[in-house]
Amino acid sequence: MAVYFSGCTKLQPVDTSALINTGMNDQAVQQLDSLKISTAEVGEIAEARQSGLSDDDCVAIYKIYKSRHQAFDAGDAVAGLMQVGMSGSDVIELAQLSQLGLDWGELQAMKLAGLSNAIVMEEAQQRSDGKSVLSGAMLARLKNTGVHESTLLKLVQRAIPDSEGRQILAARRRGVSENEILHHFTGS
Repeated sequence: MAVYFSGCTKLQPVDTSALINTGMNDQAVQQLDSLKISTAEVGEIAEARQSGLSDDDCVAIYKIYKSRHQAFDAGDAVAGLMQVGMSGSDVIELAQLSQLGLDWGELQAMKLAGLSNAIVMEEAQQRSDGKSVLSGAMLARLKNTGVHESTLLKLVQRAIPDSEGRQILAARRRGVSENEILHHFTGS
């Protein structure tokens, strides 16, 4: 008597050659493979690796997504942030804060506007905490009026909402000092 099993197919191993082609070492490829990386995720990790993310950081960021039971789909976000000068450790921290989603482009724009990594990272932290903060565009406008980085950072740390940005901008244009702005806008 013959027994037939329908629907049983042998799973094909995921082709990780794209990772090897980026220069990723065998140990990192094996780690990703042992974490059951999917074909689509191989392409995303390869994009992150090609942007300059180290092998260890590629594995770390993949583990962050895996721990949340999410597919890693942030290769373009990682590449975009690395291209504007964010470090691998900053990108890993952004992943831990769940800030590599739809709004990563604003973080990239903030860097392109000349805002420091400290401001970008604080902005991401505040957003991760669910706080409303000055937008990247408003921070860039304030910077263009001569507001110093340290003052911008304090405004973000205080979680000043974007709705108050125009008031700060108007005050600055009237010649109000940064100390007076910080005294008046204390945040939440």
